[in-house]
Amino acid sequence: QVQLVESGGGLVQAGGSLRLSCTGSGTMFSINYMGWYRQAPGKQRELVATITSRGSTNYADSVKGRFTISRDTAKNTVYLQMNSLKPEDTAVYYCKLDRLLGDHYWGQGTQLTVSS
Repeated sequence: QVQLVESGGGLVQAGGSLRLSCTGSGTMFSINYMGWYRQAPGKQRELVATITSRGSTNYADSVKGRFTISRDTAKNTVYLQMNSLKPEDTAVYYCKLDRLLGDHYWGQGTQLTVSS
């Protein structure tokens, strides 16, 4: 089992910055990738950014150039640095861990609200 705990959400003005953190515990092995997804009210959950075990990154077009995903493997933590935030970035942000074993895990989510 894997447990993921997100932190760092909050209220920020448009144009501002924030960093989300996700720390994993438990059976943290055979990791395929970790990533961030978000879900706005009335919308489906969507991919924001992922980082593989080898460090390869992938971003949604809507956040490219503004968000940066990174990791600290020693701390079992993945980060999402968010700059130039827009009101449309408002959502609950979820951390996901996907394992090569075929299972995946989600965190409980952290709310980001960007005011205009």
